[in-house]
Amino acid sequence: MAAKQYSFGKHYLVEFIGCPGERLRYVDDIRGPLLEAARLSGATVLESYFHQFEPQGVTGMIFIAESHFSIHTWPESGYAAFDILTCGEMFPDKAIDHLNGVLQAARVEMRILTRGFSEETS
Repeated sequence: MAAKQYSFGKHYLVEFIGCPGERLRYVDDIRGPLLEAARLSGATVLESYFHQFEPQGVTGMIFIAESHFSIHTWPESGYAAFDILTCGEMFPDKAIDHLNGVLQAARVEMRILTRGFSEETS
């Protein structure tokens, strides 16, 4: 029996560690760079939403034709969790490089998952 593979895209899970906290505090500091990251990656932006936490921290989503970008920040820990799920032709590395330049992480860790499943065939 062979397995048929169904692949729907790649999910990039990125940890920005050791960022200066002031880069992660406010929506106004995150919205522009995240939208620019989407543009640089070649994504087709459909809509975006950002939320400001009190006293600091941001969560944001960009809905793209190819799926989504999201970011969640913890300024007090110098940490941002970022992900891109893409099922289209894009350049996620360009987005990641741009955000790293803005966030100035001391360390970046990344995992890439293939989204999909396999099915046994006879």
